[in-house]
Amino acid sequence: MALVVQKFGGTSVADPQKILAAAKKAIARQQTGHQVVVVVSAMGHQTDVLVDLAKQISDRPSAREMDVLLSTGEQVSVALFAMAIQSLGHKAVSLTGAQIGIRTDSTHTKARIKSISTDHVKKLLDDGAIVIAAGFQGIDQNGNIPTLGRGGSDTTAVALAAVLNADLCEIYTDVDGIYTTDPRMLPKARRLASISYDEMLELASLGAGVMHSRSIEFAKKFGVKVLVRSSFKDMPGTVILAAEESTPRPASGVAFAKDEARITLENVPDQPGSSHALFSQLAASGIAVDMIVQNVGQGGQADISFTVPVDDLPQALELSNRVAKQLGATGVSHDAELAKVSVVGVGMATAEGVAGRMFTALSREKINVRMITTSEIKISVLVDRKDGVAAGQAVHHAFGLETEAAASEADLAGSHLVKSSPLDVVRRLDPGVAADVFEEVGRAGLNVDMIVQSHPRNGRAEISFTVPAESRDKAIEVARKIAASRGAHVADVPHVAKLSITGVGIRSHAGVADRLFKPLADEGINIDLVSTSEVRLNVVVAAEHGQKSLMVLRRAFGL
Repeated sequence: MALVVQKFGGTSVADPQKILAAAKKAIARQQTGHQVVVVVSAMGHQTDVLVDLAKQISDRPSAREMDVLLSTGEQVSVALFAMAIQSLGHKAVSLTGAQIGIRTDSTHTKARIKSISTDHVKKLLDDGAIVIAAGFQGIDQNGNIPTLGRGGSDTTAVALAAVLNADLCEIYTDVDGIYTTDPRMLPKARRLASISYDEMLELASLGAGVMHSRSIEFAKKFGVKVLVRSSFKDMPGTVILAAEESTPRPASGVAFAKDEARITLENVPDQPGSSHALFSQLAASGIAVDMIVQNVGQGGQADISFTVPVDDLPQALELSNRVAKQLGATGVSHDAELAKVSVVGVGMATAEGVAGRMFTALSREKINVRMITTSEIKISVLVDRKDGVAAGQAVHHAFGLETEAAASEADLAGSHLVKSSPLDVVRRLDPGVAADVFEEVGRAGLNVDMIVQSHPRNGRAEISFTVPAESRDKAIEVARKIAASRGAHVADVPHVAKLSITGVGIRSHAGVADRLFKPLADEGINIDLVSTSEVRLNVVVAAEHGQKSLMVLRRAFGL
């Protein structure tokens, strides 16, 4: 007998009528021959009501008591949901996280699941009951009730699906699937029939709020097939599954983050420990960075640029100025009026010309690219905030994502070492330069890996990119051709190694970047190039330090 886990979010159980409608979906699934576990969130805005009550009692309530309070929201929902199923003539049992046996660590308000006991749930299922499980909560070794933080009910559902070996985890929400971009930004956005775990991780971390990235990490780790669908419309939804089970596309979606701020430390001494000095200070202050760009050093100096949420800019700027003085950097600049546009697709790792296509689309709209970072499945650009929506629309159109065919076709963590050869092109800054560079690169049939564009200064910036070592000669020829037409010059670093840490939660966790920079600095290993995505951090080091760097990072991340 197959088993399905269904999760209903707060909007899906916001009132008694919606609870009854959701209960009918669970019953219908059971009547098709499945065993059913239902995970529910608190009703509608119930969590906000509880938070407001706490604030009326205390300005600084303890984290433990907040967890005790907030966990009651899900307990109300499970009891009412079980009553609804029983009122319709079927068997149901509600369980709190503790009653299920969800064991967590003791970190209140953002706990992690350590283990889940399945015996009690399996017995109830075998007795013919629909099990209604409270999401968002568990129990620690001392009998406390920690909550799982943002997206906790999604994580509960996927974790239960994993330990119960469920055939499917259905996420019922107020949207009817995963879209190629935010329909509020672009009404022509289309629902995807399927998307890979890696693509969804990037989009979730970029702010596609349908599912939290932690639940997708869980699904990927344990191979849980997830179906996102609407609670209110009879639509097929979007399946999230392994990349090998889907058809790879150069682009599956475009994400847009509008409130980005950039800080650049200028002319930092290009030596081991510079990045650590900066990012250790940011981590200690709880500031999570997003994009990080370090260009190839010139004359013993390099620029380090990074982005933070605009609300964190004042504190991050204060720390950056302090560190810049300590390092002997010549200055610190910043820009608070930026947006980030990203294109994500598992197929871009093997497709040629993806970068050129994106940059050409932006060039046609005369949108200036301020910074570029890439991962194997994502390209992100920083643009002026006023150009953000237009940039997202242009990129979405460039990859044909508004067409039905593109949108509906069927479809962690570790470090690895890749030998490659970086090139950087220093050039005058104007819209279309990146497009010219990568159109030419694409015509030459070069498979580009990392792309980094530093923040421009004095009307000039750098574009660096890496290619496989065997393509070095052709890449140099192409780069020199481009540079000659632009009055720029080419610098070639022939033997390097790229190391990548994936699944690191760089955007959501302060200090992740420094966990990479510090051990390399301690070993005296200099970083030549840095590029990041939401779930990946890439660094380039000298080839002779490659194997040692790999061992250092594996040890640092407990791998």
